[in-house]
Amino acid sequence: MIGNDIVDLQLAKKQSNWQRPGFLDKQYSKKEQQEILSSESPFLKVWVFWSMKEAAYKCYLKEHKKRFFAPKKFQCTTISSDQGFVNIAGKKYFIKIDITKKYIHSVATERKHLSFKSKSFFLEGKNESKEVKFNLLDQFSDTVKVYKDPIGIPFLKENNRKLPFSISTSHHGKFGSFAISSLL
Repeated sequence: MIGNDIVDLQLAKKQSNWQRPGFLDKQYSKKEQQEILSSESPFLKVWVFWSMKEAAYKCYLKEHKKRFFAPKKFQCTTISSDQGFVNIAGKKYFIKIDITKKYIHSVATERKHLSFKSKSFFLEGKNESKEVKFNLLDQFSDTVKVYKDPIGIPFLKENNRKLPFSISTSHHGKFGSFAISSLL
């Protein structure tokens, strides 16, 4: 399984006051809060952890098929500037992190060395979801289509047959992303 999330850093600066009272307490464990507040860039660390949690949540959701909002249950650990993991309920998700000046993109997998393809890109138009799907489908033949199950998890079909791929899509502000891994 795979999950991914992207955060447009300019939009996050405009739309969210992570320093308001209670924000960190609602979203992050005490350990995560300490790491955020002692970081060289607390703003960046807030959104790295957020992106890691969202990517891991998408993996977890695929397995458990029940939506919920409980970000403090997802415990983030960074190993390096581009790797980490997230624990939830005894399950560990491995995270690949891409940090640029404009966005943070995290990809979560349930196996450390799972092979996957991911892409982050600037969104050109106004229909973000459609543009992300277009970029994703560009990796496949013209007969492949993206569908969503009843709780919104995307999957691929070709000629009425579900394809053996785990996919994840994301967009925020001016940026979109996707991740793909084989289920075989």
